[in-house]
Amino acid sequence: MSIDRYNQPMPFEQLSEKKDLPGDTYDGAVGGEDIQPREEETIRALKSRQISMIAIGGAIGTGLVIGSGTSIARSGPGSVFVAYCIMGVVCFAVLLALGEMSTKYPTKKGFAGHATRCVDHAFGFATAVIYLCKYLILSPNQIVAGSLVIGYWNSSINKAAWVTILIAFVILINMLGVKAFGEVEFWLSFIKIITLTGLILLGLIIDLGGVPGQDRLGFAYWKHGRAFKPYKVTGDKGKFLGWWNAMVLALFAYTGSELVAITVGEAKNPRKTVPAAIKKTFFRIIFFYILGILIVGMVVDSNSQLLAQAAKKGTSGGASASPFVVAIKAAGIKGLPSVINACILLFTVSAANSDQYVATRTLYGMAKDGHAPRIFTKCTKRGVPWVAFAFTGCFMGLAYLVASADALKIFNYFVNTVTILGGLTWVSILASHIAFMRGMKAQGISRDTLPYKAPFEPYLSYFGLFMITLVCIFKGFDAFMPFDYKTFITNYIGIPVYVIAYFGYKIVYRTKAIKPAEMDLTSGAREFYDIDDESPEDDHYRSLTWKEKVVYQIKNW
Repeated sequence: MSIDRYNQPMPFEQLSEKKDLPGDTYDGAVGGEDIQPREEETIRALKSRQISMIAIGGAIGTGLVIGSGTSIARSGPGSVFVAYCIMGVVCFAVLLALGEMSTKYPTKKGFAGHATRCVDHAFGFATAVIYLCKYLILSPNQIVAGSLVIGYWNSSINKAAWVTILIAFVILINMLGVKAFGEVEFWLSFIKIITLTGLILLGLIIDLGGVPGQDRLGFAYWKHGRAFKPYKVTGDKGKFLGWWNAMVLALFAYTGSELVAITVGEAKNPRKTVPAAIKKTFFRIIFFYILGILIVGMVVDSNSQLLAQAAKKGTSGGASASPFVVAIKAAGIKGLPSVINACILLFTVSAANSDQYVATRTLYGMAKDGHAPRIFTKCTKRGVPWVAFAFTGCFMGLAYLVASADALKIFNYFVNTVTILGGLTWVSILASHIAFMRGMKAQGISRDTLPYKAPFEPYLSYFGLFMITLVCIFKGFDAFMPFDYKTFITNYIGIPVYVIAYFGYKIVYRTKAIKPAEMDLTSGAREFYDIDDESPEDDHYRSLTWKEKVVYQIKNW
C-alpha cells in the first residue's frame, strides 16, 4: 500500500466537471486516490459551535462527576488535584498535536490516517484497532451506566427495559444524520456545562460558608494528613501510590477529549473550526476539571463515611455516588440530588450517543484508509455510514449484561480496559505528531507554514508521550497488591492487542517504517476542495454590534 493514496489538490476545472457527471463515473483516480461516489461519503455539516461543544462534551462524563469521588476517597484531595493538573497538561499536548495534524491534513480517516502517513501503515492500523475497541466497549458501558442511574428512582423495573429504550434513542439520533447528531449533542453538552458550572459555584458557596448554619471550610479537609492519603501501604510509599492511582483515574476522566479529531471529516471548515475548538477545550479543561476537582476536594472530607459509601456504589449509586452530592448532603441542602441524578442520566445518554458516533466513524475511517473492507464506507443520503453503524451497533447488545447479577463487576473491568485503550490512543497520537515534526525538519519545512502552529512544541509532545507511556505501563500496579489475575488482564489487555495488531499487519503486508526524509508532507494537505477561508458565520459576526458580539462569544464559549 503506497502513501500516494492520499489526495492531491484537485484543479478547479476537474471539480467543475465532476459536478456535471453522475457519481458512479468517478471510479478512476484523481491525484492518486480513487474518487468515490457521493453516496460513499459522509457529509460535512458540523458547525463551529457544535464541534466546540462536542469536543468538551466528549470529555465530560461520569469519570469527573462520579469517578472523582473514588479518587478523593483513596488518594486525598491534594493528590487528586496534582494528578488532574499533570494529566490536564498531557491532554492539552494531545489536543495541540491533533490540531496541527488535522488542520494540515483534514482527512476523514481520523488520526489513524496521520499514524499511517507519518509512522507506518501498520502503526495506523494498530491505532485504529485500539480506538475502535475502546468505543465498542465504551458505548454499551455508558448505556449500562444510564440504566443504573435510572434505578435511583425506580429499582423494581428490570434494567434491561431501560437498556432497550436507551439503545433505541442512540440508534435514532445517529441514523438521522450528522446534522441531527450535531444539534442533539450540542444541547446535551450544553446541559453538561450548565450542570457542572452550577455544581462548581455551589461547591464554592458551601466552601465559603454561604450555607446557613455552616462555617467557612476553606482548606480544612486538606489538613492533618488528609490531602495526600496513603493507598495500599502506609508511609511515603503509600502516598506516592495514592497519587499514582489518582493519575490513572484522571486519565479515565480525560479520555474522550480527542473526539474533536473525529469530527474533522464532517466539519464545514476544519481549518478554522478545529483550532478554535481545541483552544476552547483547553480553557474548559482548566475550568471544569482543574477548578472543579479543586472545589470538590475542598468541600468533601476524604475520610467521611458518606464519601466511602458513595465510592463503593460507583455508577450504580446514581447521584448519591457523586462527591458533589455528598457535599450537598453534608451541607444539609435538600431537593437537589434528584435534579443532579437527571443531569447525570443526560451525561450518560450523551456519552453513549457520541461514543456510538465515534465507533462508526472510526470503522468508516479504517475502510477509507484501506484497513477494513470497503463495504464499511457505504453511506446513506444523510451521510451516515450505515454498514459501519450496523456492525458497531451490534456491540450495544453487550449492555444487556446488566440483567446479570455480576454485571456491575464486569463493567468495572470494562472501565479498566477502556482506560488502557484510551491511553494507548494518546500514545499513538503523540508519537505520530513527533514523527510528523521530524519529517518537517528533515525536509526543511518550517512549522511557520502550518495552518495552525501549536505553542510549546515539540517539547510538549515529548513530555506528554513520556507521561502517558508511564501511566500505561504502571496503571495496573494495584493488581499485584495482592495479585488478582482478572484485574491484571483488564488493566493490560490493550497492550498485547496493540502489539499483535501492529506486528500482525506488518508481517502480512510487509510494511516498512516511513523515513522522515521520505514522508509525504504534500499530498492530502487540502483534501476538502470546497473549503472557503470565509464562511457565512464570519460575515454574520462582522455585522453584529459590539453588544451582540459579546452575547455571541458567551453563547459559543
